[in-house]
Amino acid sequence: MLAADEITQLHDQLTARWHDDYSSGVASRGDWLDRVARQHRANFDLWHIEDEARTPGATDASLASVKRRIDTTNQLRNDLAEELDRALIEWLAARGLPSPDAPVHSESPGLIIDRLSILALKIYHTRGEAERSAAPAGHAERNRSRLAILEEQRADLAGCLDALWRETLAGTRRFKLYRQLKMYNDPTLNPSIYRKSSN
Repeated sequence: MLAADEITQLHDQLTARWHDDYSSGVASRGDWLDRVARQHRANFDLWHIEDEARTPGATDASLASVKRRIDTTNQLRNDLAEELDRALIEWLAARGLPSPDAPVHSESPGLIIDRLSILALKIYHTRGEAERSAAPAGHAERNRSRLAILEEQRADLAGCLDALWRETLAGTRRFKLYRQLKMYNDPTLNPSIYRKSSN
């Protein structure tokens, strides 16, 4: 069901494809990796929306619009990470897992996959900077060094995901669905929204 190398390869393939053709979206295969792809697309979109917020000379109106898009996309990103965990928990429950007596892992697979998704984007963009021909002196070397760090971090994190899954299947570790419970998009929980609405 879960293999970190499949996930990281999919992240890399989709990141390259979407940079070549932003509109290509997520092709449905009708499997677990579809969920991974949708969650990665939310991170991909969020990355590029956040870049818009850093555009020199952006107007206040455009920044306000970008901020709203960031909030909406970030909510989707978190919802899809929770959906990954929910799917894994359902799959495990059908097999009598996880063991209720096993120690709880501090991070769920969905949250780890979210971090792997972000690392895929960092790796893609850092590699691009390392290969940029018109960059100033030392830029390529600096980014090659950063790329090596990012690739090591991703390999470590992918190993942690595989280890968590193996231990969960063996009944020696378990994870829970950790809800993000974001408040900023909820008009009943964000004071800046409900105070304005009551005026």
